[in-house]
Amino acid sequence: MKLLSTAAVLIGAFTFGTAANAADAGPTLASVKSKDKVVCGANGGRPGFSGIDSKGQWQGIDVEVCRAVAAATLGDAKKAELVKVSSQTRFTALQTSEVDVLAANVTMTFSRDTNLGLDFVAPIFYDGQAFMVSKQLGVKSVDDLNGATICIEPGSTSEKIVADIFRAKKMQYKPVVIEDRKELNNAFFSGRCDVHVQSTSGLSSGRATAASNPDDYVILPEVFGKDPMAAVVRQGDAQWRDIVNWTVYAMIAAEELGITSKNVDEMMKSDNADIARLLGAKEELGKQLALNKVSGPSPPLFRCRQIHG
Repeated sequence: MKLLSTAAVLIGAFTFGTAANAADAGPTLASVKSKDKVVCGANGGRPGFSGIDSKGQWQGIDVEVCRAVAAATLGDAKKAELVKVSSQTRFTALQTSEVDVLAANVTMTFSRDTNLGLDFVAPIFYDGQAFMVSKQLGVKSVDDLNGATICIEPGSTSEKIVADIFRAKKMQYKPVVIEDRKELNNAFFSGRCDVHVQSTSGLSSGRATAASNPDDYVILPEVFGKDPMAAVVRQGDAQWRDIVNWTVYAMIAAEELGITSKNVDEMMKSDNADIARLLGAKEELGKQLALNKVSGPSPPLFRCRQIHG
C-alpha cells in the first residue's frame, strides 16, 4: 500500500529531532517530550492500515504514520505507542488527550472537522463505501438488497451511508450493529447477516484475512461517497498539527523521490536539491516547527524500519 502522491516538491522538507527550545514547544509537543513517547489511537483490526501480526507487533500504513511522528519529534520511531480504539471511542480518546494522534483510517468529513474540536491533516488514502455479499445470494447490485440484514459498525461513515442509500431507494434493511471490527467480520462471514458494508479497502482486507474462502464473496460494483482518510489531531495546537501534517508530506515526498530506509544514507549525498532539503543536508527548516536537526548520517524518520522499505 502506497501513500498518496502529491506535489511534494512544495515541502521544502524539514529536519527532525527534539524541540529546539523548550519554550518553543506547544502543549502537545511538550507533553510528548515529557512522557518521551507519542501515543496514537489506531483501529487494530484492519490489516494494511493497522493490525497486530503473529509476533504481536503493530503493522500497517496508519502505524507507520505514528512511528514517523515519533521519529520526527523524539528521534526514535520505537517511541510510538499504539492504543486500540473503536469507531465509538476514537474521537473521545483524542479529545480527552488519551492519545496524541488518531491514526485509525478515519474518514475526513465536514461535520467531524467542524463539530468535534479536531483537525484532519493530509489524507494518506482515498476510498469509498461499498457492499459485500456472498455469491450464493446471486445479488448483482445494491438495488437487490431490499429487506437484507446488514452488518454495521456504529459511529462509522458506513452507518450513515447505509441509512442514506436505503432511504433514497425506499428500501428496508435490518441492521446488525457490532462495534468491534473483528467481531463484525466474524458475524458476516459466519452468515449472521447478508451484507457487509465498509470502505472498499476494508471489505477487501476483511475478505482476504477473515473469510475461510475469499472467492465465495463479491463486492458489489457501486461505490458511494468519498472517503479521504487522514490522521487527526486536536484543534488549538497549530504547531502539533503542522508537525503531523508535514511528517505525512515528508513520507509522501520520500516515496516520490525514491528514498527508502535502505538507501537513505546514500541519498544524503545526492545533488538533487529536493532530496537535500528533505533529508536536512540543505537548510534546517525543522526549526520552524521547534525541531532540531539530529546528529548522525541521516534523519531518523527515514530510518524507520517499515517506512518505504
